[in-house]
Amino acid sequence: MSDDGGNDKRLRNPEDDEGGDDDVGPPRPPPPANEDEEAQDVGPALPKPKKRKVLEFEAQYLEGLPAAQMYERSYMHRDNLSGVVVTTSDFIITSSTDGFVKFWKKQAEGIEFVKMYRAHVGPVDGLAASPDGTLLVSLSRDKTVKVFDVLNFDLIVMLRLPFIPGCAEWCYKSGEAAARLAISDLNSPAIHLYDVRSGSNDPVQVLGGIHRTPVTAMRYNAPFETVISTDQKGFIEYWSATPPHEAPTPPVVSFTSKLDTGLFDVAKAKTLARSVEVSKDGRQFVLFCMDRRVRVFRFQTGKLRRVYDESLEAAAELQRSGGEMFQLEDIDFGRRVALEREVWSALEEPGAAFPNAVFDESGHFLLVPGLLGVKVINLVSNAVVRILGKVENTERFTRVALYQGVPKKTKMKVTLETLDKLPQRDPTLVAVAHRKQRFYLFSKREPQDAEDVKLGRDVFNEKPALEDMLSADIDTGSSSALLPRGVILHTTRGDIALKLFPDECPKSVENFTTHAKNKYYDGVIFHRVIKGFMVQTGDPLGDGTGGESIWGGEFEDEFNKTLRHDRPGILSMANAGPNTNGSQFFITTVACPWLDNKHTVFGRVVKGMDVVLGIEKVKVDKNDRPADDIKIINIDVLDQAPGGS
Repeated sequence: MSDDGGNDKRLRNPEDDEGGDDDVGPPRPPPPANEDEEAQDVGPALPKPKKRKVLEFEAQYLEGLPAAQMYERSYMHRDNLSGVVVTTSDFIITSSTDGFVKFWKKQAEGIEFVKMYRAHVGPVDGLAASPDGTLLVSLSRDKTVKVFDVLNFDLIVMLRLPFIPGCAEWCYKSGEAAARLAISDLNSPAIHLYDVRSGSNDPVQVLGGIHRTPVTAMRYNAPFETVISTDQKGFIEYWSATPPHEAPTPPVVSFTSKLDTGLFDVAKAKTLARSVEVSKDGRQFVLFCMDRRVRVFRFQTGKLRRVYDESLEAAAELQRSGGEMFQLEDIDFGRRVALEREVWSALEEPGAAFPNAVFDESGHFLLVPGLLGVKVINLVSNAVVRILGKVENTERFTRVALYQGVPKKTKMKVTLETLDKLPQRDPTLVAVAHRKQRFYLFSKREPQDAEDVKLGRDVFNEKPALEDMLSADIDTGSSSALLPRGVILHTTRGDIALKLFPDECPKSVENFTTHAKNKYYDGVIFHRVIKGFMVQTGDPLGDGTGGESIWGGEFEDEFNKTLRHDRPGILSMANAGPNTNGSQFFITTVACPWLDNKHTVFGRVVKGMDVVLGIEKVKVDKNDRPADDIKIINIDVLDQAPGGS
């Protein structure tokens, strides 16, 4: 008996049970959940792939960092640079191996020179700015330490030490009465603490039990009022900046024993660190070590977060199998490897600028100078997002400092009309290079196309060295004043206006313009066109094997420090090796720094770059010769450089 109340114990569907109610026996096994599903593999399951970490709002963070591939400006010292610091008070201070310290003020765009001091009789071995940006210390192996008032750019204290200083660091917070300065002894583990406002030449305390070997680097972590120091054995120590200067305890740090941290990792690697930098929030610090590895630590846990290998072996591996961002021309790579060996062998010299790595203000990015340039590394995704200065193949950047403030405060009232006129952020990386008398500014702007050396990106704010002056006298002979300064190249694809450099390259310009006047180039084809590189012409035979100079045969190269293959539109001599210039020339379509000091730059496109790029894009055969001939119709020679941009 059944009803709608469901009194039956079991309801059957005839379609589901073909045997009906009379069938006796166990029911059929249930069908598989998915008959199309493949049988499961036998054995241990693979681990689930880790989800790649992504930094939220990465593009916004990158807006606050320099982005230019080339440095925008460079300024001079009289000798090689030894250090650079950026203060929170919008000053940039640089030092050199001749003992000079220079003060520069950050402007809305670029910097402005303020004052210069002959601080030491020997090289400046260290610079350090106070956390509030009001004080600066410089030290030298001449056993003197100088203290400057940054805001008034004035020398206020000079300390004569009974020991040779190794490194120095300010360890006080803004508003404190005592301006504590920690100075290490180059030849002992002692750390001497001075109060520069006391007027005394004697230390207020000597800390002798923190390290067992001489200290190599120190940095004050202001948010946690703790100093991080490291010594010649690679041991990393934390100690309080305030008396009694003991090791911090929770909650400043989250560990009670160093055995629970990674602070022994540098010592285990049998290396040492020569630079320490701390993030703005104090939660991370980074060491650049002598084994060419950059180690990033979390401050509170002491755990090692990241390790970046800047060794030659790692660079060679990137050259072989890395992405396009890390690739260099083989010749350029070999030259940089040789320079890299020279950099690391010279680090023990007095005044040598030891490489460092710096955080951006967010702590999410790390800027590391190396063989390729200055890498900008996203610490969250663990990826290189850009490389600054990769095309600058004659500079090996070593020490860097980052400015991310808003310079030049204004009293302008903020309204909708004045909003666009308010000072904007001008993120700037200041870099020192190995054995260079200049420091370099990277911003979000590429260098301007200056019309002469005085307006160029390399500012001559110091008297040039004697060898530079002699070179200039040779290069700027009286005959150069009579040479043409421009040409119009008429081709079957359009006109190209070129500015020439007779003052720097008189023989190349004379050879080129004399051939042009003699109609030597008329009807000559562009015989070699390579997209993403250059377009080449000037061979009367049309196959790249012909052509000679106006003097018959070949003539010597004319290299100049101010003329480089640093942008598209560079006019340069083609050759088959050193001092083999004839009649052939080429125009670049990209920056080609590997050609510097190999091909003579003697001109630049000022108008008609669209014609050059149009030639670059034509169809070519396997020998890079255009399928349809592109010819020079004729060349007009001009006394003055043609107008253009």
